Amino acid sequence: MSVYSRLYEGKAKVIYSTEDPEILLADFKDDATAFNAQKRGSIVGKGNINCIISSKLFQELETLGVKTHYIDSPTPNQMRVKAVKIVPTEVVVRNIAAGSLCQQTGLPLGTLLKQPLVEFYYKNDQLGDPLLTRDRLLLLELATPEQVDEITHLALQINQFLINFFQRCDITLVDFKLEFGLDSQQQILLADEISPDTCRLWDTSAVNDPERRVLDKDRFRKDMGNVENAYQEVLNRVLKAVESHN
Repeated sequence: MSVYSRLYEGKAKVIYSTEDPEILLADFKDDATAFNAQKRGSIVGKGNINCIISSKLFQELETLGVKTHYIDSPTPNQMRVKAVKIVPTEVVVRNIAAGSLCQQTGLPLGTLLKQPLVEFYYKNDQLGDPLLTRDRLLLLELATPEQVDEITHLALQINQFLINFFQRCDITLVDFKLEFGLDSQQQILLADEISPDTCRLWDTSAVNDPERRVLDKDRFRKDMGNVENAYQEVLNRVLKAVESHN
């Protein structure tokens, strides 16, 4: 019988150690937060949905040669993962202007970017997860120049895969957040999750309707309602796309 010990509880997951120091268990929660956890709530079934979507996308990425922390999923809301030391940055890739990009630049919501924009944010709640320049990132020694280059390359590679994958789901990928970690061999692995919690996803058939198109956590952030239905819709389309592709 496996023995698990709670290591850490974050906003969306509880992380447990296992009998193998190289393997952790991530338990996905239904808890929902926004605005640096100033807004809190719960989305029924979110843990299961996000874990299943993330598992499927990690497996698809592995087939393309993108190394991830994913091992397997013993239950619908649990994922066994390789132990990594998280690089303390959130890597955001943007294809369409939304969220803080609009607030900070004045770009109109929905502006198609000429090329994907890769941004690094400092994972530090006390500081409000600020946007970092490359020089500031290196000044804080959050990663080496080589690691920053590799992470940027991987983020763009993952972006292209996700754009193509979600197109098969009739979903437009607006932007998304990634986290990376270093394993015991100092290899960079994609970590955390890819889900409606970490992506802005618009229903392609309703892309010009600001309310109907939203299939992600913005429904929770902006009190738009039908949050559970949106998450379930993404799951249904992801599973259909994976099944038809295989």
